Amino acid sequence: MELAFHRSPNKYIGGVSIKVEDLKRSIAFYHNLLGFKILEQKENKVVFSADGKKPLLIVEQPDNVIRKQVRTTGLYHFAILLPERKDLANALYHLIQMNYPLQGASDHLVSEAVYLADPDGNGIEIYADRKSANWEWNQNQVVMDTIPLDINDLFSERDPEGWQGMPEATIIGHVHLHVAYLDEAEQFYCKGLGFQMTSKYGSHALFISSGKYHHHIALNTWNGIGAPKPPENSVGLKWFTIILPNKEEKDQVIKRLKEINARITEKDGKIYTIDPSGNQIEITTAH
Repeated sequence: MELAFHRSPNKYIGGVSIKVEDLKRSIAFYHNLLGFKILEQKENKVVFSADGKKPLLIVEQPDNVIRKQVRTTGLYHFAILLPERKDLANALYHLIQMNYPLQGASDHLVSEAVYLADPDGNGIEIYADRKSANWEWNQNQVVMDTIPLDINDLFSERDPEGWQGMPEATIIGHVHLHVAYLDEAEQFYCKGLGFQMTSKYGSHALFISSGKYHHHIALNTWNGIGAPKPPENSVGLKWFTIILPNKEEKDQVIKRLKEINARITEKDGKIYTIDPSGNQIEITTAH
C-alpha cells in the first residue's frame, strides 16, 4: 500500500462514524466476521481499530433508531483499504467461506474491490490499490472502469493460513456519498475543502482527491437529484473525518468554507461542517 496518498502533505479520510439498529449484531459483524479490534466499548457505542491504537470506525446505536431510509443523501459506502493484494484475496475467500452475501466484485483498473453491506445496510467496499505508477491518466482525469474481478487470479495470492483479521496497516481509503446536487457538492468539496477532481461522469458522479490519488471522496446523485437528507435517528452515516496536513491548511479551509457560506463550528482544535446535502464532517490536522 502506498501510504503517501494518506499522509501529509495530502488531505485524506481519517475515520467514519455510522449508526446502526442493533449494536450487538454490529459487533458480531465488524469484530467477529471482519476482524476489527475493539478499542472502546460503551452501552450504545463501539470504537473499532485495525492496529489496536488508531480509531477507524465508530458504530453507534442512537435512541429511537429507525432503519436505513431509501432515496436519501448520506453514505453510499465507506471503503476499507487493505495493505496488499493478498489481503484482499484472504478477505474475499473468508467472506465466501462464511457464506456472507456479497453485492459485487470489481476491477477498477486503479484498484480491485469487493462490495457488501453490514447487517443494517451500510455500504462497504473492501479494496486493494494497484501500484500508482501503473494508473493511467488522461490529462487530469484518472482512467477507471468497472469490469469483473478476476477472482481466480486474485485467489492465487491468498495465504494458506487464510484471513487473520484486519491487517494492522488497514485504513479507511475513501468515502462515497449520496448527494442531492452534484454542482453544489463540487463547490463545497473542491472550492471549499480544496480537493481536486480526478474523474467526472456527467451530472451524476464525481471523484475527487488530494495529491493525485484516484479518489479520497466520491459523490453521486444515484438516489435522485434533490434527494432529501435522512432523519437524524436513521441508520446510516453519522460523520466522517478529513485530516488536513497542518494548521495553515486548516486556516485556508476555514476561510474558503466561509466564502461559500458553509456552516462551520470549531471545538477543541477541530472544525465541524456540513456539506450541502447534510453529510456531517469533522476536520482535524495531522500536525
